[in-house]
Amino acid sequence: MTLLRPAAPLTPPFPSRLPAVGTTIFTVTSALAAEHQAVNLGQGFPDFQCDPALINAVNQAMVSGHNQYPPMPGVLELRKTIANKIEQLYGKSYDPASEITITAGATQAVFTVIMSCVSPGDEVIVIEPAFDCYLPAITLAGGKAISVSLDVQRDSLGVVEGYAIPWAELANAINPKTRLLLINSPHNPTGMVWQRSDLDRLADLLGETNVLVCSDEVYEHMVFDGQHHHSASSHPALAARSFVVSSFGKAFHVTGWKIGYVAAPAALSAEFRKVHQFNVFSVNAPMQVGIAHYLSDPAHYLGLSAFYQRKRDFFRKGLASTRFKLLPAPGSYFQCADYSALGITQSALSEAEFCRWLTCEVGVAAIPVSAFYGAETDSKVIRFCFAKEEKTLETALSRLSAV
Repeated sequence: MTLLRPAAPLTPPFPSRLPAVGTTIFTVTSALAAEHQAVNLGQGFPDFQCDPALINAVNQAMVSGHNQYPPMPGVLELRKTIANKIEQLYGKSYDPASEITITAGATQAVFTVIMSCVSPGDEVIVIEPAFDCYLPAITLAGGKAISVSLDVQRDSLGVVEGYAIPWAELANAINPKTRLLLINSPHNPTGMVWQRSDLDRLADLLGETNVLVCSDEVYEHMVFDGQHHHSASSHPALAARSFVVSSFGKAFHVTGWKIGYVAAPAALSAEFRKVHQFNVFSVNAPMQVGIAHYLSDPAHYLGLSAFYQRKRDFFRKGLASTRFKLLPAPGSYFQCADYSALGITQSALSEAEFCRWLTCEVGVAAIPVSAFYGAETDSKVIRFCFAKEEKTLETALSRLSAV
């Protein structure tokens, strides 16, 4: 008698919603850095601790009983403090009750912006290189991403010197199907910073359209050399059509907390909250209460530009003695560098190949800027994160000097 073995449990197949998406470059790079004991200047996170006063504020909030669901849009005291900050810095008055929403980090904020206003068939303009969460969110919303690449500026030898906003191409990309434009300043990965004249020009470009704007400003407090961050909220014509995104994780060195916010006109915020209430509902209560207390002292964010400029200057000074070509770094906590002058063998490698070689053989992890494009591209430019302790940067520079 033959006994029939029961069939193995079956996991039903289904079509992927994101067939072209794999593991992010940041996860891959950090894992490779750990495997080879490389200095990780790839993924953008600090390797130093946040202010103990912030930890104490959050701890006190827990002890005081702020451990249940907060209001869906966020703790009102935090929203009031954010509104005050924006008004003091950028001159725009947002209603804390109806125009500011606390989010589970900037990635959730951007995702929710896209899901709340992009319908199947809508076009979304993305200025590349762009952070890698933008394109998958557009795909999931059923929208069509229209990629417009920053103009790459090169010297007479073809070495990349910087990037510029592609105004003509941007204008040509706008049409009646365009629902949303994503902008990012200070920019990840290039560090480029939009100027007031850029906001004026964008406002003129969008003036007769129905195009909405998602302004990713998570590095707003990291602008250097005496310059200022020009928020979309500071420009009345843009503020009227913009979701402005920022991040406490970036500002206060707590990227693992995943907490940020969106400021937008009441009509836009209402649509944003319809989606927000069903993909996260609300955000960590004691952290909101603690951050509200901490944020009430402007010194905690007004000193960030000087803090990070010292790290940038230290890293740039060390990198200047190598064969890497430094690109401008006016904002964010990233430094881009062209490696095309390193020699025939290294310069022949693609950005992804070079970063793997740099991690495995030199012991320093970086991110290929090509990872921030939807289509294949290669400019021989890589991105370092200098949000590290000085001793970490010293070790990295020592290894890079041998390249």
